[in-house]
Formats: sequence, structure tokens, C-alpha cells
Amino acid sequence: MTFPPPKTESPAQRFEEATTAARDALERVIAAANEAGWGTEEITAALLKAAQLMIDANRRDPDPADDPSISDAPAREQIGRGELYD
Repeated sequence: MTFPPPKTESPAQRFEEATTAARDALERVIAAANEAGWGTEEITAALLKAAQLMIDANRRDPDPADDPSISDAPAREQIGRGELYD
């Protein structure tokens, strides 16, 4: 799925462009979900919930790309039944 780039720098116009692009994308997603057997109400409710989860995650960590990868983290040996340390 492609998303069009913004055509302006004005925040109000960018918001309108983003809203139009998002609605177009959602209409395609909902149509695909309907074809798969999901009802419009249940899929739109699920999309709203998923969007809220993404908003919450973005507030907690606005740029996860800056986080170190798991392979960069120092290894910790597991001791006993799940305890990290004695």
C-alpha cells in the first residue's frame, strides 16, 4: 500500500491531506476485511482500538528506531526458575 507524500507545509492543510489519505487507505482495508468475512462495525472498532494502542506506544517511545537492538544488549544469565539474580 502506498501513501501519498504531503503537498504543503501548512499544518492545517497537512492534516486535511493526511485525513483524506488515511480515509482512502482505511476504505481499502475495510473492503478487504469485509471480503474476508469481517463486519464493517467490528473491523472499524478493531481499527480504532489498534490506532489507540499505536498512539499510546508512540507517546511512550516516540522514536523506537533509536532504541538499541536486542543483540546489542548485554546478555544476562538466567539462574534458577526465571530469576535473573540470586
